[in-house]
Amino acid sequence: MDWLVQAAYFISAILFIFGLKQMSSPVTARRGIIWAGLGMVVATAVTFVHPQIHGNYIWIILAMVVSSGLAWWSGRRVAMTDMPQMIAIYNGLGGGAAAAIAAVELVKHHEMPLIVQILAVLGALIGTIAFSGSTIAFAKLQGIMRKTFRFSGQQIVNLGLFALTALIGAWIAFSGTEYSGFVLLIFFVLALAFGVMMTLPIGGADMPVVISLFNALTGLAVGLEGYVLQNPAMMIAGIVVGSAGTLLTQLMAKAMNRPISNVLFSNFGDTGSTEGSDEVEGTLKPIEAPDVAAMMGFADKVIIVPGYGMAVAQAQHKIWELTKLLQERDVDVKFAIHPVAGRMPGHMNVLLAEAGVPYDIIYDLDEINEEFATANVALVIGANDVVNPVARSNPESPIYGMPILNADKAENVIVIKRGKGAGFSGIENHLFYADNTRMLYGDAQAMVGELISAIKEF
Repeated sequence: MDWLVQAAYFISAILFIFGLKQMSSPVTARRGIIWAGLGMVVATAVTFVHPQIHGNYIWIILAMVVSSGLAWWSGRRVAMTDMPQMIAIYNGLGGGAAAAIAAVELVKHHEMPLIVQILAVLGALIGTIAFSGSTIAFAKLQGIMRKTFRFSGQQIVNLGLFALTALIGAWIAFSGTEYSGFVLLIFFVLALAFGVMMTLPIGGADMPVVISLFNALTGLAVGLEGYVLQNPAMMIAGIVVGSAGTLLTQLMAKAMNRPISNVLFSNFGDTGSTEGSDEVEGTLKPIEAPDVAAMMGFADKVIIVPGYGMAVAQAQHKIWELTKLLQERDVDVKFAIHPVAGRMPGHMNVLLAEAGVPYDIIYDLDEINEEFATANVALVIGANDVVNPVARSNPESPIYGMPILNADKAENVIVIKRGKGAGFSGIENHLFYADNTRMLYGDAQAMVGELISAIKEF
């Protein structure tokens, strides 16, 4: 039956690659997920006829039923605002699964070619770090723990911990079958600890990049363990996920104008931090919903900038209703999405797609930025750092040089915000104090609802 297994793995690989290609566009992303899911079904089903499976069908079926049931239940219950932490923990479980495969192979103490044993240990290290690091990222996003935890000399401690873990891993990799189970246990414990210590000091504003990075590590770990098991489906799936995650991580870091090392080893992103803060000229100028409605209802062009506040308020459906009302009045309405808006890559795109906003009026930063100067109104909903003009004007600011949406260039800027606090990075937003900016305080869904009611009365 080996030919059937290999043929199934080949078909799965094609479906994985085709599915990922489809996911590159919002228009075909849903179809891509279905194709990739079908590939996983094929790869899982063929396991039952794999020549190395000997009578363990009950355990396989039990694991599939329990895990699928939990995934279905949690997927149905999770709110869109909690999607980033669900992605983080599921991604971590993938890394943990790769590490578990490596642990099983290494515990067997059977003879392996040197290159295979090295890759097994390397996959174990990377997968374990991705698992524990993703768990901490989940805890931070879920609000279970403090956003950051730092102490003096932390990076030196982390470096020493990683060096010790790598040293023990090298001993296991090059010692053949001479290592003991206790040494293997210490290796995994240290790798788990390093993943935790690596993620603890990273602030919430950097979570999109961190999630993407751990996604890449998980893919790499799966690909390495696929080679250990001589499983083509695992190898291809891991390589595809690892390469896509690496590219995405680079793009996210570029969107923040910061190298990956700065994300991992700096203090930026600490909620409540005052780093880079400076005096703000001007005052916050509140405005009422009917005045905003009049401003937007008689505008020629309105650009909407969604942020995490929109997700928290679950206001995307109301915003789409507002958009349709404006379009009926011949207002040109467009959406501007920053690459790191929200808490994970593509977070805002997913929310808008859920509400039914057409893809052809949603624009990335590079596509929309020049149009702000011709917009009568820029409506900022729960976004903060991605529209902060200090990224262009203040070299002392931690976000200086980060590409931002040019919302401040619009004729009028309306910011819907719950209160007067700083954003997730703790940096005061000078846009809020600009002469052309007005603050509409309140819950985003409620405020947009008032805008809708006011426009309907025109």
